[in-house]
Amino acid sequence: MAPPSPARASNQFEIPPTMRAWVLGGPEELKLVDKPVPEPGRAEVLVRVDAVAICATDIEILAHGMPAMVEGQSPFGKNFTIGHEYMGTIVKLGPSVDEFAVGDRIAVEIHAGCGRCPRCREGMYTSCLNYGFPSKGHRANGFTTDGGFAEYAVNNVNTMVHVPDEMSDEEATLIVTAGTAMYGLDVVGGLIAGEAVVVTGPGPIGLMGVAVAKALGADPVILTGTRDSRLEMGRRLGADAVVNVRNEDAVAAVRRITGGKGVQYVLECSGAADALDQAARMVTRGGRVCLAAFPHERVSVDLAYIVQNNIYVFGIRGEGRSATHRAAALMKQRRFDAKMIHTHTFPLADLPTAIRYARERIDDAIKVVVKTR
Repeated sequence: MAPPSPARASNQFEIPPTMRAWVLGGPEELKLVDKPVPEPGRAEVLVRVDAVAICATDIEILAHGMPAMVEGQSPFGKNFTIGHEYMGTIVKLGPSVDEFAVGDRIAVEIHAGCGRCPRCREGMYTSCLNYGFPSKGHRANGFTTDGGFAEYAVNNVNTMVHVPDEMSDEEATLIVTAGTAMYGLDVVGGLIAGEAVVVTGPGPIGLMGVAVAKALGADPVILTGTRDSRLEMGRRLGADAVVNVRNEDAVAAVRRITGGKGVQYVLECSGAADALDQAARMVTRGGRVCLAAFPHERVSVDLAYIVQNNIYVFGIRGEGRSATHRAAALMKQRRFDAKMIHTHTFPLADLPTAIRYARERIDDAIKVVVKTR
């Protein structure tokens, strides 16, 4: 990586009064505008956004609006900036901040809970009961408060993790993706060394799920999906076996690979309509299934089978319980090569093109990153 800039070395950054930012208009409408650079408040910092990855949720918001707006408000918030998988450099500290310093490179989580509701006090800040109410302390970057498709953003100190100098900007944007996979494995038990794990769906979270599960000692790790190129990438990230579900029944394949035993854990990242039913039949009695994706329509599930076999089902939202910190530690230790899933980079001005590449999977795009400088 290049040596620190003179500005970073001296902890001096010139902050302009305005910045370029993409904002929502209506459905499928983004506009590049000038906005005031925000001011950090108590327990907040101002981040110069250096790189931001495109998430499937960004594409959903662009099509359908934000999922958590206040009742009666348009789902396409006026002058609102989306984007939540970003990293950058701290250029200004808010009052009382001493956990970070100007010049620090950081990656961000999405959610800052209110810190006062029962869920936040349990560490479940992604399930904050004051979700969508910044006046009570809640922030969700790119969902309820302005996100990272801009030159600057404000972040709460609780949402940030240090990025080592040797890690590229592009790789750092993947910390939150790996953190989501880590959170999914946390909620199903966390201690997976020596246990069999299936990851369904080789999208970015699924591929990071393979990498994190293997780094934590899972054996075997089985990846299922429909695209051979993605399955091959899963092998490179640590999958012991892969199953193309177009060619073989996924449940039968898992039973075959495990000698008829099934697995202890399934991390479901496909959002397929039959995913939960299949996952339930992949696990042993007493097994655990974590749903990290969701179908767009209601689905039918054989609940009797789940109950009769004492199967535990969990759902996660985002990257809770500081899982990004643990994922970042694994990445720093080079336990897996997260940057493998970064396939394309565009400048901030070309965000619409970057989104098209991600949406249409042009050139087999997986993680598309936008650089702001």
